[in-house]
Amino acid sequence: MTTERVVTIAWLYGSKMNIYGDRGNVLALAQRARWRGIEPHVVVVGIGEAIPPESDIFFFGGGQDQEQIAVSHDLTGAKGAAIKTSVEDGAALLSICGGYQLLGHEYRPHDAEPLPGIGLFDIESEAGTERFIGNVVIDSQWGTLVGFENHSGLTFLGETATPMGTVQVGRGNNGQDRTGGAIYENAIGCYLHGSLLPKNPKLADWLLSAGLQYRSGEGDLDPLNDEIEQTAHASALQRAFATR
Repeated sequence: MTTERVVTIAWLYGSKMNIYGDRGNVLALAQRARWRGIEPHVVVVGIGEAIPPESDIFFFGGGQDQEQIAVSHDLTGAKGAAIKTSVEDGAALLSICGGYQLLGHEYRPHDAEPLPGIGLFDIESEAGTERFIGNVVIDSQWGTLVGFENHSGLTFLGETATPMGTVQVGRGNNGQDRTGGAIYENAIGCYLHGSLLPKNPKLADWLLSAGLQYRSGEGDLDPLNDEIEQTAHASALQRAFATR
C-alpha cells in the first residue's frame, strides 16, 4: 500500500506580510508539490496563533514598518522559539524583505524603537535613506537567481552569517558589500520579491525537498518539465542585465 506524501507549508502572517507578489512563492511550492502527487497543506499563521507542530516549510513575506511592529511583538517568546527549533531540526524556510529582517537580531526603523528579531540569522538591519528598486541577479549554490528588490532596509551580516550569494545586478543586502541574502541550515532570507520561486525552480525544489526530508526522511523529487519556468527565468535575467 502506497503512503500518501504530504507537506505542510506554514505561511507566517499571510494577511500582514504579503507585498510585491510574495504570495506567489507559496503558490509555487504548493503547485510543484501537486504536480508530483504530493499533497500540500497551506496553513496561514496569524498574530496570536501558534506554530503548527507539523510545519515542514515556512514562508515569511515582506511588509510595511507598521505591520512589522505588530509582528515583531508577536514573534517574541514561544512563537519565535518554535520557528528556530524547527529550522535547527531540519525544516525549510524562505523569508523575504521584512520577514528576513525580523528573523535577524534586530531591525531599526526610522523614528521608532528598534524591533527585536528572533536571531535565526546572524544579521542586523536598519532603515536606510535610499530606496533600492530594480532587478536583482545573484550567483548562488542554486545557480543564477533573479528577482526584484524594493526596499530601503540595510542588512549587515554578522561574523557567523553565510550570504545566500553574490550580487551581480542590483543592491542586495545593503548596496555596499555585494552580499545577497543569508542562509542558515535550510533557511533562506533575502530581498528578492517578484515573486522569487516561480522563475527560480531549482531553489523552489530545494526548499520542497528539504521540507519533505524533514517530515519523512524522503526528500527525493521526481523531475518536472520546467520549460516555461526556465523561459521566465531567462526573460527576467535578460531584462535585469539590460537595465542595470
